[in-house]
Amino acid sequence: MTFPELDAWLIDRAREDRFSGVVLIRRGDETLFERGYGLASRRWTVPNASDIRYDTASITKLFTAVAALQLVDEGRLDLDRPIGEIIDVGGTAIAAKATTRHLLTHTSGIADDADEEAGESYEALWIDKPVYSVVNTRDHLPNFAYKAPNFAPGEGCRYCNSGYVLAGLVIEEITGRPYREHVRETVLDRAGMADSGFFDRRDPQPRVAEGWDQVYDGERVAGWRQNIFSYPPIGSADGGAYCTVGDLIRFLQAVREERLLTPEGTKQFLMPQVLHSKGVWYGFGLEFVLDSDGAVRNYYKDGGNIGVCSIARHYPAERLDVAMLSNATNGGGAAIQEIDRVIRAS
Repeated sequence: MTFPELDAWLIDRAREDRFSGVVLIRRGDETLFERGYGLASRRWTVPNASDIRYDTASITKLFTAVAALQLVDEGRLDLDRPIGEIIDVGGTAIAAKATTRHLLTHTSGIADDADEEAGESYEALWIDKPVYSVVNTRDHLPNFAYKAPNFAPGEGCRYCNSGYVLAGLVIEEITGRPYREHVRETVLDRAGMADSGFFDRRDPQPRVAEGWDQVYDGERVAGWRQNIFSYPPIGSADGGAYCTVGDLIRFLQAVREERLLTPEGTKQFLMPQVLHSKGVWYGFGLEFVLDSDGAVRNYYKDGGNIGVCSIARHYPAERLDVAMLSNATNGGGAAIQEIDRVIRAS
């Protein structure tokens, strides 16, 4: 299988400044397609390439979910135990009866810091609050802890970043370790993701892409702006880990090879859990697209933020792993759709 049509499409989009990033497609250990387009730094004109580390945004939720399921495998966490028995949520609007299962499947009903399904802007959180004041997992709590819930735990399904912040606090309470330190050792290192990590954007990290997005004057593109004030400087349990495309595929392979979870834990992680919308199910971080007969067409996790667009996806029938990481919001979604179209047409 070759992808000249996809390559030509991405080249045209990059030439028009409508895509910037890297795409990698593998079957097992065989690389079928790998190429970077556009610039990793618009300031220094550094080209995008496969060894560059990109912000993955919400793909980080997969690492959080695996870390939680590892604690289940070890008998240290019951997914159905109320979180109020594990972490202190007293005096907040957070439902103490919500469970870690609810948090991981977006069924907790807990209000989000920026409700994506309601069209709220995450960037707007930082108009009156400095981004550098939010570094540790608990620092995120004031952004959502006192907002009214959307529904009672288990009585709906609504995408919720804040649920994963709380899952991160559950992990910290059980392990007695900072979230990032624990996930780096038990998930990233164990999966062989040597190039990945939680990098503080204020530090001089090598091979880290800068996020940029277009600025508009009405309908006219007035220029580009870096995303340094659009969200906190370092990732947390709901998003912000940096990875290469190769490391993302190593993660998907490590899961399937049962190197991160027990056979039962792996089975649960790769199983649809809750219907979110027609044809789309939520799992523990993953999202599943089902055919009309109920078979899994593909499973994936995508991520988006100002200056970030990403996806890690597996096609079981084709035995393909796909990773796309972009350091611009503009054009990333169209690239994801085109990659999917080409694969399904092959």
